[in-house]
Amino acid sequence: MAKDRLRVALIGHRFMGKVHSHAYQMVNQLMQPPLEIELGVLCGRDASDVAAHAQAWGWREWSTDWPAVVARPDIDAVDIATPSDMHPAIAIEALRHGKHVFCEKPLANSVKAAEAMVQAARQARTVAMVGFNYRRAPALQLAHQLIESGEIGRVFEVRGLYLQDWAVDPNVPLTWRFREEVAGSGALGDLLTHVIDLTHFLVGDFQDVLALRQTFIDERPMLAKAAGEGLGHVGAGREQKGSVTVDDVTAVLAHLRNGAVGVFEATRFATGHKNGLQLEIHGERGSLRFNQERMNELEFYSVEDRAGLSRAGFRRILATHPDHPYVAFWWPEGHILGYDVTFAHELYDWVNAIAQGTVAHPDFEDGVRCQKVVEAIVASCQQSQAVTVPSQDGSRD
Repeated sequence: MAKDRLRVALIGHRFMGKVHSHAYQMVNQLMQPPLEIELGVLCGRDASDVAAHAQAWGWREWSTDWPAVVARPDIDAVDIATPSDMHPAIAIEALRHGKHVFCEKPLANSVKAAEAMVQAARQARTVAMVGFNYRRAPALQLAHQLIESGEIGRVFEVRGLYLQDWAVDPNVPLTWRFREEVAGSGALGDLLTHVIDLTHFLVGDFQDVLALRQTFIDERPMLAKAAGEGLGHVGAGREQKGSVTVDDVTAVLAHLRNGAVGVFEATRFATGHKNGLQLEIHGERGSLRFNQERMNELEFYSVEDRAGLSRAGFRRILATHPDHPYVAFWWPEGHILGYDVTFAHELYDWVNAIAQGTVAHPDFEDGVRCQKVVEAIVASCQQSQAVTVPSQDGSRD
């Protein structure tokens, strides 16, 4: 690694690749990271497509050979933004070559694979971070501060929803997100993992889960080729169809280890909701509410407000004041921040940890913690009963 520069390779160039490319530019231009980020190599499967993206987003080179890219001595760090079935192989190989690794969520499609990634990270002794970007929304950072300082007291209940509607159209084609062998699961792995991670971040670990899941559309039009995310791409008129092998909706009841109760749902069939990640946390002294579709706002209720305010219910906090986490990097107060800045925040923290030689959370062990909950949810759906979530040391206490 050059003294003041971090040379990055990004594996994956479509939806998440675009988001990460844009985030690196924002970090360099606005956040003044301790190491300048050099956009070294962009890697993808389709040569003409990845070449065009590399030119558009300012990458120095492009490639279709990820094993060769992660072995290059002029690459210091590898960012993985591929479908989740590819995460373990790429991450482990990059770590074997001593690279720092940032990996999109979910970390892997199984606990076994995720634990292998943790072991590789321990051996490499580099900075390995998993990309749960919503932790970096300023409003949720503020929620974490309020909970940690005791503003809402002991937490009794957490409700978490992730609501989208893009899959309602039966003509949305059979992209990788509908195939279990690639995605691992549907709404569960794609959406509910964010809610699980935020519950870990804000409230605590899961004790047990009782879950159900449902698939509403069993077949979808086949794609002419595997390229593309499929979001918003309709396949009307295609006769050949393939089987959907993942869940469209998953619902969960949970006990947390600290005594709180959780109610969770993720669906891609909630008509009218585009990216409705919602959290509500109830405590003995107050409550907090958050909705990603209004991500600059945090709602706060305190039982200790004077009588008039207490009866009025929740107050709205606009989390754009420069004193709020990360906001000082951006615009004057009230100038709204967007989805993309959460990625800039997490990549900034990753680069900062690399420069300082510290751990960047959520790390790969946090990714394993999330995957253990996912596997318990799947087991609960299969067994139609509550399932205990193993603790991080492997016990089922």
